[in-house]
Amino acid sequence: MKHLYFSKKLILLVLLIFPLAMVAQTVTGKITKAGSGETVPFVNVIEKGTNNGAVSDIDGNYTIELRATPATLVFSSLGFTTQEISVSSAGTVNASLEESAAALDEVVVTGLASSIKRSNSANAVASIKADALTGVTATQTLDGALQGKVAGALVTKSSGAPGGGISIKLRGVTSVNGNSQPLYIVDGVYVNNSSVSGAGLNFVSGAASGGNASSQDNPSNRIADLNPEDIESVEILKGASAAAIYGSRGAAGVVIITTKKGKAGRTKVTLNQDVGINSIINYRGVRNFNFERAESLGEGNGQLFLDAQNEGRLIDYEKEIFGEKGFINNTSVSISGGKEGTLFYGSFTNNDEEGIVEGTGYNKKSIRLNLDHKFLEDRAKISINSNYTNSESNRGFFNNDNTGTTIGVALTSTVPWAQLFPDENGNYPNNPYAASNPLQTRDLITNRETVNRFIVGGSLEYDIYKGEKSSLKAILNAGVDYFTLENRAIFPKELQFQDRRNDPNNRNGVTAKGLTNNKDANYSAFLVHNFRTENDLTFTTQAGLTKQTFSQSTERIIASDLIGSEVNIDQGANQSATQFRQEQEDSGFFVQEEVNFQDKLIGTLGIRGDKSSNNGDANEIFYYPKASLAVNFNEFDFWNLDESVNRFKIRAAYGEAGNFAPNGALFTGYVNSLIGGQVGIVVPGTLGDPNIQPERQKEFETGIDAGFINNKIGLEFTYYIKTVDDLVLQANNEPSSGFPFRFANAGELQNKGVEITLNAQVFENEKFSYNTSLLFFKNKSEVTRLDVDPFNTGGFGTGLGTFRIEEGATVTQIVGRDVDGDGGIIKIGDAEPDFQLTWTNDLSYKDFTLSFLWHWKKGGDNINLSNLLYDFGGTTGDYDDLTLDPAGVTPNGPFRINSFLAGDARPFVEDASYLRLREVGLYYNFPSNILQQAFGKNVSTLKLGVSGSNLINIFDYNSYDPEVSNFGSNGLSTGVEVTPFPSSKRVLFSLALGF
Repeated sequence: MKHLYFSKKLILLVLLIFPLAMVAQTVTGKITKAGSGETVPFVNVIEKGTNNGAVSDIDGNYTIELRATPATLVFSSLGFTTQEISVSSAGTVNASLEESAAALDEVVVTGLASSIKRSNSANAVASIKADALTGVTATQTLDGALQGKVAGALVTKSSGAPGGGISIKLRGVTSVNGNSQPLYIVDGVYVNNSSVSGAGLNFVSGAASGGNASSQDNPSNRIADLNPEDIESVEILKGASAAAIYGSRGAAGVVIITTKKGKAGRTKVTLNQDVGINSIINYRGVRNFNFERAESLGEGNGQLFLDAQNEGRLIDYEKEIFGEKGFINNTSVSISGGKEGTLFYGSFTNNDEEGIVEGTGYNKKSIRLNLDHKFLEDRAKISINSNYTNSESNRGFFNNDNTGTTIGVALTSTVPWAQLFPDENGNYPNNPYAASNPLQTRDLITNRETVNRFIVGGSLEYDIYKGEKSSLKAILNAGVDYFTLENRAIFPKELQFQDRRNDPNNRNGVTAKGLTNNKDANYSAFLVHNFRTENDLTFTTQAGLTKQTFSQSTERIIASDLIGSEVNIDQGANQSATQFRQEQEDSGFFVQEEVNFQDKLIGTLGIRGDKSSNNGDANEIFYYPKASLAVNFNEFDFWNLDESVNRFKIRAAYGEAGNFAPNGALFTGYVNSLIGGQVGIVVPGTLGDPNIQPERQKEFETGIDAGFINNKIGLEFTYYIKTVDDLVLQANNEPSSGFPFRFANAGELQNKGVEITLNAQVFENEKFSYNTSLLFFKNKSEVTRLDVDPFNTGGFGTGLGTFRIEEGATVTQIVGRDVDGDGGIIKIGDAEPDFQLTWTNDLSYKDFTLSFLWHWKKGGDNINLSNLLYDFGGTTGDYDDLTLDPAGVTPNGPFRINSFLAGDARPFVEDASYLRLREVGLYYNFPSNILQQAFGKNVSTLKLGVSGSNLINIFDYNSYDPEVSNFGSNGLSTGVEVTPFPSSKRVLFSLALGF
C-alpha cells in the first residue's frame, strides 16, 4: 500500500512539474545591431538541429518555445553574419549581430554551379537586393527597376507606352548587326527577351520601307513579364571576364535573377497595396498663335483662329491626348515559411495601370510557387520554381509613319482651332489639317498585346561524398520558358484615313492578328568537388554539360477592305499571311578550377566549349577561356600597419564570350512573290556565308576594392578594355554574282571604360542613420578595324542625321552633310554619354525612412525628328522663338526647315543630358507595441508610405523626354525620336501588412 501511495504522489508531482517545465522553456530577447544598438527586424531564430523557429518583429523582439535545454539558437538575417548562442535555461537571451561590412559576405556567381564571397571575387559583379530593387517605389517592369542602379549599364526607355520597352547595354555597344541585349537567367532558367513587332501596324503606317515589320512597330520586350516583387536579388555580369562561362550567349552580359524562397519558421503572409497615378513628364508645348501666324498656314485660318478664340474653342490637343491621369492599382500577396527540411514561397500579384492616353493601359497577373525540400538525411535537395504570367497591354498608335496617320504625327499639324470632337451621334469629323483625326484614332483603333507565359525550373543537388577535407556534389538543372504572344490590331473603316476617299491605298478598314509561340528549354548537369589541404589551400573544381533549345514561330494575318463593320480576319476582301520561324539547338561543356589560399590569393581558370545549329558548321566547337586573380592584402600579417584602411584588394580578370551571327548572315533566305502573275520565290539582295564565325568578345578588367574606418566607407574601382572581333557586317559583293551585298566577318570594335562605386555609412546611432552611395561610370567606343567601306546605319539619312560605322570613329557617332564645306560626311554628334552618375541616399529616424536616388546623365545626343515634323505643321512651341543661341542663330521653326532643305542635319541632333529624381520614398513603420494594442498578435508589421519615380526632371532637350528610341532595343539606334508615346512620372501611396 505504501508503494502504491508513493507512486501516486510521484505521478501527481510529475503532472504538476511538467506544465511548469514546458513554460520554463520559453526564451525571449531582443536582437540589435553591433556597435549602434539599433534593433534588427525579421531575423530568423532557429533551434539548432530542429525545424523549430521564430522570426523577430519590427522592433527586433522574438519569442521561441524551446523543445529542450540546453540548446543552441542560430540567428541569421540577410546582410548580417550568422551567430550561434548556447542557451542553458529559459529566460532572456539577447543577440547582437555584426553587419556584413559592405555586403562583403554575400556571394556572387563565379561559375554555373558555384559562387564566391564578394570579398574574394576578382570580377566587378553588380548585385541588387530586393530592397534596392523595389523597396523605394514599385516599378512597372524589372528592367525599369534597374535604371540608375548598375555601374556600367545604359538603361534606356525606348517607349513610354504601357507594358515596357527598354534597352539595356552593358559596357557599351557589343555588336553592330547582332544581339546587343544581355542574357537573362531566372532561377537557372534561360528566359527569352524578344521584342516581337505588332501585327498590322506597319501595314497601316508604312514606317518601314517595303512594308516589312520592324522595331518601329513600338514593341515591348518580354522581360517585362517578370514580377519585380518576386525577386530576391539580381546579379549582373557586365563583361566577358565574368560572363565567359556562359559562352556563345554571354557577349552582351548576363543578368542572373534569383526569386524569393521560403524561410524556416512560422508561416508569414504579406500584403502590399499601391494606388497612384501616372502623368506625363513634360509637354512639348503649343505655338503661340495670332491672326498672322494662323493665316500663314493657309488663307482663312486667321479668321478661323479668331472665331475659335472669341468663342473659347481653342483646344490644346497635346494636353487633350496626353493629359490623362492614369490610375494605378497594384496588389500583391505572398506567403512563405516551412520547416527546416521543406520551404515554400508563393505569391499572387495583380498590376493594373492606366496610361496617360485614354484607352491605353497595362494589366498583369502573376502567380508564383517556389518549393525547396531536403531529403535522404539532408544529402539531397530538390528545388522547383514556377511562375505563370498573364498580361495585356493597350499601346495606342504612335512612333514614326509615312502616311501621317499615327496619333503623334497627326498632332504635329493639328491646330488649336480645329474641331475634332464627335457630334451627339458619335460621328467624328475629318481633320482638315492632317491625314487623321487623332481623337478618332485614339478612341477607335485597337493595338493590344496579350501574353500567357510559363517559366518553370527545377534543380536537384546531391552530396555524393562529404569528408573532413573534401566533398563531391552533383547538380542537375532543367528549365523551360514558354509563352504565347497575341498581337491584335483593328483599324475600322470609319477612321478618316481608312475611308476610300482619303486612303490612296484603298484599304477600307484593316484587321490584323499576330501569334507568336516561343519555347526555350535548358538542361545541365554539373559536378563540384571541394578539397582543402593542411595549410588551408582550397580547391574548387567544377565541370558540366549544358544544352539549350530555342523555338519561335510568328504568324501574321492581315485583312483589309472589311465587310460592314466586321473585324474578323475572314471578313476582309483582301488577306495576306506571313510566318517567321526560328529553331536553334546549342550544347556545350565547361571546366573551371578555383584556388583559394587562406582568402589571401584567389585564382580561377576556366574554359567553355560551345557548338550550335546557328553556326555554319553545327559540329564545330568554339572555346571561350577565362582567368582571374584577386589579392586580399588585408588578410596578410603585415596589414596591421594601418588600421584606417582595413580592407584592400586588387583584382584582374580576362575572359572571352561569343555572339551568334544575325539571322540571314549564315544562309541566304528567300521570300515569296508573284512572278508574272504566278506564285514564286525570290532571294534577297544580301548573300549569306556558312563560313562566318561568331563575333568574339575579349575583355580584360582590373580594379581595386577598399574599405576604410571599419568598412564604413567602401570603394570599388574598375577599368576595362573590351574588344569585339569578327564583327558580322554587310560587304559589297561582285555584281556578277547576282547579289550586290554579302555578310562577312569584317571588323573590330573596342570599348574602354571606368566604373567607380563609393558607399558610406555617414552616421548611425539608436535613433538616426544615414547611408549614401555614388556610382560613376563612363564608356568610350571605337571601331578599330573595318574591312568594308564605311556605311550608315540606324537613321533616316545624312540629311536628318544617321549613325555611321567608320574606322577610327566611335561606334555611336552621328553624321550629316558638311553643308558649309565640300558636302562630304562629317560627325555632328554622338549617342554615347560622356558619363553617368547616380546618388543614392537612405535615411532613417526612429520609425521613419526616407530614400531617394538622383541620376545624372551627361552628354549623349539624340536625333530629334519630332521637331521637324512639328515645324512642317507650323505648330512647334518655339516656332517663332527669336532667342539667339551661342552661335548667333535663332534655332526656331523656319531655321530648322531651311536647314532641312539645305541638307543640314545639325539642328536635329540635340544634347540628351538630364538630371532626374529617379526614385523617392517616405515610409512609416508602426512600432510593435502599437500593433499589439490595435491588432493583438494578428499583425506583425504595418508600413505606410508615399513614393514616386521621375518626379523631378531637368533637361534642355526639346521634346517630351531625352530617354527615347524610335527603333526599340536595337543596339545602335537608341536615341532616334519620331513622335513617340511620351514617358510618364508616377506617384504611389502604399500599404504593407505582415501577418
